[in-house]
Amino acid sequence: MCSPAMILDMDGVLIDSNPLHAEAWAVYLSHYGIAADSMMERMHGKRNDQIVRDLFGPQLTDAEVSAHGAAKEILYRRRMRPHLERRLVPGVRQFLERYKNVPLAVASNAEPANVDFLLDEASLRPFFKVVVHGHQVRNPKPSPDIYLLAARLLELPPRRCIIFEDSTTGIQAAKSAGCRVVAVKTTAAELPETDFAIRDFTDPELNTWLSGFSI
Repeated sequence: MCSPAMILDMDGVLIDSNPLHAEAWAVYLSHYGIAADSMMERMHGKRNDQIVRDLFGPQLTDAEVSAHGAAKEILYRRRMRPHLERRLVPGVRQFLERYKNVPLAVASNAEPANVDFLLDEASLRPFFKVVVHGHQVRNPKPSPDIYLLAARLLELPPRRCIIFEDSTTGIQAAKSAGCRVVAVKTTAAELPETDFAIRDFTDPELNTWLSGFSI
């Protein structure tokens, strides 16, 4: 039997970015007189089009939604760039190096420009055989679409894939896809039950748990 693949979400799994996303939203919304109340909860695990419509209202056209999302992400990348390396989730670079011969994928609701920003500026792209972003599927998480696509591109059935997720919606998507799930508790201390849970990639039990799948 072939070894499992590992599919990693990006925000909150590869990079501890959610606090900076929340800050960028607060700054952006201030220009429109919109309060950024409970921003972490409102944005966590969601695609930008969902977030923008929640914040600005459902009356926006698709073009307006796209424009607001793109402008906010430019602000986010500008604020993240000086801190990129130190905001990587602890141990993730060493983890990717350890498992570089295992099929690895990124599957994220994030905007394509943000995915490219992290993978290229942090030099993580060579580790990943497959990269999937939120605009490549019709339905965002908690729909399983993005993980089903990543598994298909890896040429493995979902049951042979281990997903690393930090959000409730992402965990729901992974479970619905039929994958094993590792919760990464960088953003939320309480998450739905998964097959395994870690604080970050320095967890000494992670490699032991993964060894049970012949990785």
